[in-house]
Amino acid sequence: MGAVQSWYNRHVLPRWVSAACGMPHVTAQRRRVVPAARGVVLEVGIGPGHNLALYDPCQVTRVIGADPVAEMTERAADAIARAPVPVEMLHASAEDLPLENGQADTAVLTFTACTIPRVEEGLAELRRILRPGGRLLFLEHGLSPDPEVARWQRRMDPWWSRIAGGCHVNREVPALLGAAGFEILKVETEYAVKTPRVLGYLSWGAAAPR
Repeated sequence: MGAVQSWYNRHVLPRWVSAACGMPHVTAQRRRVVPAARGVVLEVGIGPGHNLALYDPCQVTRVIGADPVAEMTERAADAIARAPVPVEMLHASAEDLPLENGQADTAVLTFTACTIPRVEEGLAELRRILRPGGRLLFLEHGLSPDPEVARWQRRMDPWWSRIAGGCHVNREVPALLGAAGFEILKVETEYAVKTPRVLGYLSWGAAAPR
């Protein structure tokens, strides 16, 4: 079973995640968040680089992209070549980023907080790396406020996380940000179109280190 899971994680999952996260309606959601990035940007969970084309070259000096999954970042080569801003890639997890304190002006999380194994530590790392006055931009799916939807999310989370690369459907991202020392500056929510409600309760906005 371990060998099968390893093959699945290397060869099937990256293609599936890349396709699902690159669909037009998902890109439309990304456009609500990513163009607001400024200065030096740290994007955690950059994966195949779906956000790279959305950065404003008049506002962003460079993007540092971090991802622990080599099979995902290998798929980013074309996106990097076409990116309107310089891109530096790091093979690193959110919980242990080889960057100095206060190095980034903006941190970007899009459909990433759901997969960070020790999410509290990962968010603390982002807070460390953001400069005073910096901002974290986020677009995440998570726990629905609808009790019936939330009940199904909690039921499905154990098996869903196994087949979806560690993705959890029952995390409350704004609450996690608050617990990690961020002040929520703006948050909006809605159910994503063309997506089951157990997977599609979205929150997006901006936060700053307290």
